[in-house]
Amino acid sequence: QVQLVESGGGLVQAGGSLRLSCLASGRTVSRLGMGWFRQAPGKEREFVAGIAGSSILQYYSESVKGRFTISRDNAKNTVSLQMNSLKPEDTAVYYCAADPRDHSWSSFRSWGQGTQVTVSS
Repeated sequence: QVQLVESGGGLVQAGGSLRLSCLASGRTVSRLGMGWFRQAPGKEREFVAGIAGSSILQYYSESVKGRFTISRDNAKNTVSLQMNSLKPEDTAVYYCAADPRDHSWSSFRSWGQGTQVTVSS
């Protein structure tokens, strides 16, 4: 089982940037797919971005494509999400996830506790 701890959330004005980080422990995640999800109040959790173990394959939701960048440092067992040009609709709790259950990348085996991102208008 992988333990995941997110950091880097906070309050930012629209148009600003934040960088989220996720530190994995319990096992090496270098061969595992990793992802970021978010859940806004009153809404279902949604996929934001994913990255394969090799870092060659990256996936983004249409709502963040071109603004967010996912990356990983396998030597440090971390995955990051650089968020630029933030919008108020990006406000949500952001979750790090590891080890997708299938190729749909909609369900993962391990989850972090989440970090709050609030974008003010």
